[in-house]
Amino acid sequence: MELTPSRSVTLEQVARAAGVSPATASRVVTGVGPSSATARRRVEEAVAALGYVPHPVARSLARGLGHRLVVAVVGVQRSVLADPYVARVTAAAAEVADAHGLGAGLRWVPVGGAHGRVALEDLGRDRSVSAVVVVNHTQQLLESLPSALAGRTTAIGTGTGDVPGFDVDSPSGVEGLLRHLHSDGRREIVLATGPSWVAAARRPLQAHRAFMHQVGLPVRTVAGNFTAERGRAAVQRALDRWPDTDAVIALSDVAAFGVLAALAESGIAVPDDVAVAGFDDVPMAALAGPGLTTATHPVEAIAASAAECALEGAVAPTPLRIFPSEVVVRHSA
Repeated sequence: MELTPSRSVTLEQVARAAGVSPATASRVVTGVGPSSATARRRVEEAVAALGYVPHPVARSLARGLGHRLVVAVVGVQRSVLADPYVARVTAAAAEVADAHGLGAGLRWVPVGGAHGRVALEDLGRDRSVSAVVVVNHTQQLLESLPSALAGRTTAIGTGTGDVPGFDVDSPSGVEGLLRHLHSDGRREIVLATGPSWVAAARRPLQAHRAFMHQVGLPVRTVAGNFTAERGRAAVQRALDRWPDTDAVIALSDVAAFGVLAALAESGIAVPDDVAVAGFDDVPMAALAGPGLTTATHPVEAIAASAAECALEGAVAPTPLRIFPSEVVVRHSA
């Protein structure tokens, strides 16, 4: 087996060179779980030829520590775990964990200083936990990350100097939606924001303000979150406050579905009277009536990258890796 050693060799490359699955390669490297004598020999040869060095999680597993990746979701209530976005993140993270021979878990982290810190401290003490991906976090929560989780925690959203972040370019996506609406003659555009405590929700809000100031239009926002119920409430508040509203952007497609439902119930035509746009480009966006204009959000790619980084030691060249977002125009705007 003539292969060139490399310091950047991954476990998946070892598995391919040995002709085994990533899970089998992980079991051989960590010494945890069954493997045949032939598989062990081939993996050991590939490790030696490629110069593979197990990452910290693998070394931890070899000592009998850690056998699962945990997706820790911050939210006001435990029901946040049932959110479709969380399901997409968890599925992508679980696939990465499986490639490392690990399981995946889901944990609710309450919003609020003390409660959130206690939940993370519990994860830090849990010897079954190899690495953690935090979702919907507050900046304060990340800055108070327990030392026991240092070097094995990443965030989906804005990171810190110690916790690498992975997020969609939501400012670019929102600006693209605004430019599209503005070019279509819309002038009274309302943004239904995300939860104010979510660190990543601030960036699209800043983009909205900057664009509206740039084109000399009023900045109109209403508080929202990522649920259909809040989308309904947000558009009703917007119309009560600004009856001349001619466009609404919601920072999730699910919230935008609530906006569409509320407008239909009020007899307001979309897009003739009010244009509607969302954010995420979920599969149902194309099937909604009318089809929902939105911006793309590569959730699976973001979650997979965050999970891989956490399992490889949570080291990144910058605190935040950005994934592009593009406008998808459909009938609603």
